[in-house]
Amino acid sequence: MTRILIVGIGALGGTIATRATNAGIPVWLATRTPESAKALRASGLRLTGIGGAASSSALQIATIDDYRQGDKFDLILLATKAHAALKIAPQLADLLMPGGTLLPIQNGSVSQMLADQLGDSIVLAGLSNLGATMVEPGVYEQRNAGHLLIGELAGGLSDRVTKVAEALRGGIEIRVTPNLLGSVWAKLLLNCSVTTIGAVAGQTMRHYMTSSAGQEVFRQMYDEALSVALASGTRPERMVVEPIPPGWKGKSVPSDEYNVWVDQIMATYGDIKPSMLQDFERCRVTEIDFINGYVAQLGKKIGVPTTVNEATTDIVHRIEQGLTQPGPKRLDELLRAAGAERLFVPRD
Repeated sequence: MTRILIVGIGALGGTIATRATNAGIPVWLATRTPESAKALRASGLRLTGIGGAASSSALQIATIDDYRQGDKFDLILLATKAHAALKIAPQLADLLMPGGTLLPIQNGSVSQMLADQLGDSIVLAGLSNLGATMVEPGVYEQRNAGHLLIGELAGGLSDRVTKVAEALRGGIEIRVTPNLLGSVWAKLLLNCSVTTIGAVAGQTMRHYMTSSAGQEVFRQMYDEALSVALASGTRPERMVVEPIPPGWKGKSVPSDEYNVWVDQIMATYGDIKPSMLQDFERCRVTEIDFINGYVAQLGKKIGVPTTVNEATTDIVHRIEQGLTQPGPKRLDELLRAAGAERLFVPRD
């Protein structure tokens, strides 16, 4: 039997834990505090939404410190926010059995950063497109029929990937890929543009793309991130659309085909409230440093200009600090701060 520990019982971790236990997969759960562990043991987990209702009781749940008393695991699924993942991962490595695997499923650069810190032999990369909301601690709503995608950061398939997929399969859909980094970048491209721009503007994509500033920020943000991905040697995978826009020549080219490409992205993400905007509203620290900030950092390292991503990262930090507020005017400020020239004629 594979011993599995799920760390982080928020929207994503709670949804996975509930589905896993309902499928008869034995999992242990880790919370930050003894109080939250006690509360979840008393209440159990409840899940509604796509995939059907499910609930779990008689949970094996404790803090990470409690597990240090002797528990060891074959697989630790790390479902916390990015900042917490980097902070807590070194402690989790001590809870792995020999040959055990740490599977982070955060957006952006987290898997690569943890692999650099702990080693590829420990870290297996993961990516989630599960949509879920935590209504309150222990109560979740699944918003889509998503899945977890897992793979080796070095590329290719491995016995480890197959074993981890089999251990989790049944509770949630698990897919494997020989180009995990390409999948990470495919999502990162859209996180950098769609999600972050919406957060800064305080609007959905469908709304901010009605302005010339929104269209220009989207184009330049996406082009910079794609240039960094390609220069780093990664070929992004298809996700919603082909990652390289039609007619792309190092920059997006205005055309009817490009407009259709944008509309395809809009059809999927146009009306979704950005998660980063929700972080602003709840006064939470965002994951900007692992999204646009990572693109800017890597771009600087390999010599690819990322002025719009840098300026965006700065504006997001200012919003986090209460020095400014999200709003459409932030997009004009962003373009001015980046010294970005306007190359596109705005769409009608």
